[in-house]
Amino acid sequence: METITEPVSGEIPVMEYNLPDSVLINSAERSGSIIWRPDRLCVVLGRANSAKESLVYENIIADNVPVYKRPSGGESVILSPGMIVFSLKTGFTGTMSTSQIFSKINRSLIGRLSELGIRNLHSRGISDLSIGEKKIAGSSMYLIKDSLFYHSVLNLYEDVSLISKYLRHPKREPDYRLGRSHDEFVTSIRREGYVIGYEQVKEKIALALKELED
Repeated sequence: METITEPVSGEIPVMEYNLPDSVLINSAERSGSIIWRPDRLCVVLGRANSAKESLVYENIIADNVPVYKRPSGGESVILSPGMIVFSLKTGFTGTMSTSQIFSKINRSLIGRLSELGIRNLHSRGISDLSIGEKKIAGSSMYLIKDSLFYHSVLNLYEDVSLISKYLRHPKREPDYRLGRSHDEFVTSIRREGYVIGYEQVKEKIALALKELED
C-alpha cells in the first residue's frame, strides 16, 4: 500500500485511496456501481484537504485510525460499520453541470428511500441529503476521461460524536449548515427515529443507482 508523503505533526500516515470502490475508479469499464459497508472506522480526506488542517490528529493517533486520501473533491469524512458507502461510475457527456448531476442523483435516492417510510428528505447544499435541516449523507465526484465517478456515504446509525472527535470544522461548508458543529449538523437515520436494517437500505440504494447507470 502506497503512503502519500504529507508531513503532519504527530506523524499521521496518509494512505493512497484503495477502499473497495477504488476498483470502479481504476476499472476500464465505463459504468458500474458498488455498495459496501466499512469493516472498521477510518477517515478519508478530500482531494484538497490536508491532514494537518482537517484532522484532530491527537485522537487519530491515540485510536490508531487509518487515514486515506481520495481523488475526488469535497470535505473529509469518517467511514464506519454504521454507515453505507455507495458509488456509481457512468458515462459523462458534459451536457449537465455538476450541480445538476448531484440533483438528479439525489432525486433518485430520495424517491427510493422514501419507500422505506423515511420522511422530510431533502437535497441540500451542493450534494448533501438531509432529513429536515440535518445532514444524513454527503457525496463527491471525480471525472475519469469520459466517465463520471460518484461516491457517497450515508449515516445509518453511527454516533455523530465520532465526527467531531476526529474531524475539525471544515473550512468550507454549505449555506444551510449555518456554522453548526458536527454534532448539531449531522444526524443518522436511526437518530431520526427510523429503525431500518442495512439490507433494506442497500436494496433501495441499489435501485436508485440502477436508474442512473447508462
